[in-house]
Amino acid sequence: MGQTIIEKIIGNNVNKTVKPGDLVTVKADYVMMDDIMMPFIVSKFKEMGFTKVWDPSKIVVICDHMVPASQTDDVRAYHISCDFANEQGITNLHQSDGICHQLMTEAGYVKPGHVVFGTDSHTTTYGSVGAFSTGIGYTEMAAILGTGEVWMKVPATIKIEINGKLADNVMSKDVILKIIGDLTAAGATYKCLEFTGDTVAAMSQSSRTTMTNMAIEAGAKCAVFTPDEKTEEYCGIELTPFMKSLVGDEDAEYERVISYRAEDFVPVMAVPSNVDHIVPISELRDIPVDQVFLGSCTNGRLEDLMAAAEILKGKKIADFVKLIVTPASRKIYTEAMENGTLDILSKAGAIITHPSCGLCCGRTGGIMTDDEVIVATNNRNFLGRMGTSKVKIYLASPKSAAATALAGKITQYEVE
Repeated sequence: MGQTIIEKIIGNNVNKTVKPGDLVTVKADYVMMDDIMMPFIVSKFKEMGFTKVWDPSKIVVICDHMVPASQTDDVRAYHISCDFANEQGITNLHQSDGICHQLMTEAGYVKPGHVVFGTDSHTTTYGSVGAFSTGIGYTEMAAILGTGEVWMKVPATIKIEINGKLADNVMSKDVILKIIGDLTAAGATYKCLEFTGDTVAAMSQSSRTTMTNMAIEAGAKCAVFTPDEKTEEYCGIELTPFMKSLVGDEDAEYERVISYRAEDFVPVMAVPSNVDHIVPISELRDIPVDQVFLGSCTNGRLEDLMAAAEILKGKKIADFVKLIVTPASRKIYTEAMENGTLDILSKAGAIITHPSCGLCCGRTGGIMTDDEVIVATNNRNFLGRMGTSKVKIYLASPKSAAATALAGKITQYEVE
């Protein structure tokens, strides 16, 4: 019997063949902790009686949710993060470099075949480079900090196969939103989503990252792509024989196989206030918007900013609409500045912010109030996430977001 990608990764970690449902104890290649969870992690770490972490070189601390501070208690989380890193000799400390999920691959921590845990649900993101990665709670993280390992159940895999060529106004965000809508928010609970097909092979590394980032919105434990030459280039490595083997075998046992034709995908949005309530934009005409947000670990990469800039070049966003642009990392910010993307966005009327989670987690500017409407490129549209519980949040691709900012109402980008 063949194996799925995730069975190969976990089996390699525990040095034996595994199958869905097996309980195994895995060793972490890396763990990631963000500032918003650090006070809880450090407290639990000490409560468990630990005094030293198992391996400082495998621990990454990233301040991103609350930098710079917008509430007085945010400062406490920042200091706890930095103090713990200094106390434990953790040199992988990022105080203002960008969003944790962008940095974990961009900065070279996560590689194909790794087993990685993070204290944020969107840790599923790192499957874009062929790793097993998943979010955990602060108690589990405290235990890993002290021991370097944790037990888990091997997840079953749902194979998502996509073949064909996407339309020019369809981005991977539209693809993953459609998939989430079909699976529902609980349809992949504790499963792995394995993406395959020639459409997937043609996707850029950034586009793949958007897909794995949002897998958690269908309840997935993890999500994964087969590493290839694009992964090699992005990670700055040469794939080892094991990394090259990370392909779902033809005779692997999948819980489900779902097939799509790329030509059937259209621009869509997740409408308030459920991430699996997916509607074609063609059915959402003439809904006025107050604000547009371009950024987050889902769609704050250079590819996303450039896609929006191409639409907005030489034009102005609609009157009375705010467009907030938040690059996902300092590196992306610099690249977008050097190639003129930020200049185009700024001249179009955008507010350019520092690299961070920003408005996605309801911090550091852009909060909205009752009955206001926002179109955003992040991953969640839950009640109260960007202001009051009466704010209406629509999730969209960067191209759809840019077209909406230009029109002042929900609009599908049409290729000229």
